[in-house]
Amino acid sequence: MAPTTATSTGPVWDWAAGHGPVTGALSATTGALALATTGAATGMPAGWALAAGAAGAIGHTVTSLRERLAARTIAMRAASWLLGAGWTTWAITSGPLTWTALGSLATLGVGIGAAARSTLLHEEARELEALAAAERQVSRELSAERRAIAAEWVDRIQRVCGGITLRVLAVEMWPTGTGFTIDAELPPGGTTYERIAQYAPQLSADARLPHGCTATASQGIDQGRVLIDVTTVNVLAGEIEYPTDYSPLSIHTGLPWGVRPDGREVRVYLREQCALVVGPTGSGKTNFVHDVLAGFARATDILTWVIDLNAGSAGLPWVRPALAADGGGEAVRPGIDWLAASYEEAMVMLDAAVRVGKHRKVAYQDLMARANTDLLPVSAQIPQIMLVIDEGAEILTSSDPKMRKLAAKILEVIRLLRAMGLRTVLTALGATGSVLGNLMIRREAKARVCLTGGEVEGMDLSKVFPGARGLKVTQAPYKGAGFMGTPESPAGLFKSWRIKPNQIADIVRATSALHPRLDAESAKAAGPDYARRWDAARTAWMHGTLTAAPETATGTEETPKRPGLNLSAHRDQQPPTAPTGAVDADALAAEFMAQIDAQFGTTTEPGAGTDDGQPPSTGGGLNLSALRKDREELGGPDWLPTAIAAIQAAGPDGMKPSAVADTVGRSRHAVRAVLKAAAERGELVYRDRGPHSVYVHPDHA
Repeated sequence: MAPTTATSTGPVWDWAAGHGPVTGALSATTGALALATTGAATGMPAGWALAAGAAGAIGHTVTSLRERLAARTIAMRAASWLLGAGWTTWAITSGPLTWTALGSLATLGVGIGAAARSTLLHEEARELEALAAAERQVSRELSAERRAIAAEWVDRIQRVCGGITLRVLAVEMWPTGTGFTIDAELPPGGTTYERIAQYAPQLSADARLPHGCTATASQGIDQGRVLIDVTTVNVLAGEIEYPTDYSPLSIHTGLPWGVRPDGREVRVYLREQCALVVGPTGSGKTNFVHDVLAGFARATDILTWVIDLNAGSAGLPWVRPALAADGGGEAVRPGIDWLAASYEEAMVMLDAAVRVGKHRKVAYQDLMARANTDLLPVSAQIPQIMLVIDEGAEILTSSDPKMRKLAAKILEVIRLLRAMGLRTVLTALGATGSVLGNLMIRREAKARVCLTGGEVEGMDLSKVFPGARGLKVTQAPYKGAGFMGTPESPAGLFKSWRIKPNQIADIVRATSALHPRLDAESAKAAGPDYARRWDAARTAWMHGTLTAAPETATGTEETPKRPGLNLSAHRDQQPPTAPTGAVDADALAAEFMAQIDAQFGTTTEPGAGTDDGQPPSTGGGLNLSALRKDREELGGPDWLPTAIAAIQAAGPDGMKPSAVADTVGRSRHAVRAVLKAAAERGELVYRDRGPHSVYVHPDHA
C-alpha cells in the first residue's frame, strides 16, 4: 500500500525563527499580562517584577554593546524592559484585568513594536553603509594602485617610444594575478598601435619584467585605442597539464590549443583555415600535435586522418587503446579515423580525400542550396576531415620524386577542398624561407604556431608571423612554449599543455562515443581504400606495438628468449613442447607461408608441376615445405573444428579473432592466419569492422 502524504491547510510556523517587531511586541505584552495576573492572584510582591525588568534591561544593554549596535537600538531595548516591568508592577498592585490596565498595555505594545521596527530599519541601513564603506575603501586602494600603474606606464611609453603620450582609460588586473591590461587612447595625429608594439622588448626591459614576461601592444576597440598586455609572472617555464575536461567540442565553436600568459585559452577555428605548426627538435612539437589530436578527438563533427612517415609515431598512441581493447568486451574506437605511416598508404589516403571532396561538391548541391551557402554545412552527420601531416611542410619542399607526388596531392587538398570541409594541419622543423616559401601555405595556413624551445637557428619569426612586432625567440626559451597567431587572436606568447600517453589513452576511451562516422556519400566516394583501412594486412605493423615486454628463458635469467619464428623442423634438436596457450610454431609457420605466398606467389611444393607441365621453377621464393602439412586434406589444424563450432554457437554476432584464440588456446597471430584461410575456403564469413572485425558462421551470415 502506497504511503499517503499528509497535507497542511493552515499556516506553517517556524519555531526556530527569531522575533520581529510585531511578534516581539506581542510576546512582551502577553508575557507581562500573564505575570501580572499570576502575581495579583498569588499576592506576589510587586517589587519583584521591577527587579526582573531592571536585570533584563542591563543584560540586553551589555549584549547590544558587544554586538556594536546603535545607541538608538540599545536605548529602545532597555526602555522596553523597564516600561514592561513598570506596567507589571503597577498592574499587580491595582489589578491587571481593568480596562485601564488592558488599554495601557495595548498602547505599550504598539509603541514597542513601532520602536522596534524603526530601530531595525536603522540597523539595516547602518549595515549596508558599513559594507558600502568597505567597498569604497577597497575601491580607493585599488584605484590608487591602478592610478599608479597608469601614471608609471604613461611615463614609460613617453620615454621609450619616442614621445608618445597616452591617455589611460582603464587598467584591468588579470584574475590569475599574473599581469594586467592597459586600455589607452592614442594621441591625435595618426599614431597607431604598431608604433608602440615595435618597442615591446624595450618596454619590457625598462619595466624590469622577469624573463619570459613581456609588454605587448595590440589594437583596441577602435583604431584610436591600444591595449597593452603586461605579464608580471612567468607562467611559461613550468608544465601545464592537459585539462581533464573531455566534454564535446565542435569545429564551429573553436578548439583549445593552449593558454596565454594571462591564463586564457587560445581557441582555433579551422572550418575554413588550415594550420601550420613550426617547432625544432626538442621544442615540444610532438606533444603539441597530441594536444591538437586531443581537441579533434573531442569534436563531434571532425574525422582525423594522420600522415606520419616517421613510423606513424604521431598517430600510434591514438590507435593503440583500440587495438589493446580487442577482445576485452569494451568497444573502443581509435582516437583518429585513419593512420598512414608509409608513402603508399599516404597516397591512398590523399587520393581518397580528393575523391571525397570532389564528390561532395556534386552530391551536396541541394543541401547547400537549401542552407543558402556555398560552404558545406559541416555537422556530426557530414563531418569535416582534418588531415594532420607531420613534417608536411618538408614534404612540400622535398626534391625526391615520390615526395613531390605526395606534395602535389597535399596541395590539391589545400587548394580545392576548403568549401567541402577538408583542411590540413602541417608541421615543420624550422621557420625558414625554404619551408615557408610556398605561397599556398602562407595564404591558407592562417592559424600558425611556432614552438621555439629556445632555438635561434632557423627560427625566423617574421616569416611565420609577418607584420607582427616585438616577437623574439628568447622570450619563450622553454619546451612547449612559443607563439601562436590566428585570424581571431594576434600573434603572442602561449604555452601548450603537457599530455602523456596514459592521458591519451583516457581521452580515447572517454571520447570513443563522440566520434562521427563518414557520411554515406563520402564513404561511397572514398571506396574500398577507406572501408578496409583497418584490415589486418594494412594494420599488422600497428599490432607489433602491443608486444609484451621481453621475458627471460626458462632456467636462467642470463639467457633471454629470442622473438620470432621457431623453424624447428630444420633442427636436429627439438625443443620441449610448449605449455598450453603458448605460441604454436606450426601455426606461425603457416602464417609466414601465407605472407610469403601472398607477396611473391612463387612457393610450390616439391614435385608439383606447373600448369604447362614443365618442372617447377627453382629460382624464386622460399620453400618451407618441411613445415607444411597437407592443408587440402586436413582443412586446417586440428583445433579449427573447435573454433568453427564456437563461432557457430556465437550466432550472428560472430567472434573476434582474440576470442577464438582464447577458446582454442593459441596465439592471436596464428588464429588470424587460419581463420583467414578458412574464410577464403568459404567455411567462415569475415565481417570487416575495423578494430572490431569478427568471423561469422555461414549459417548466420
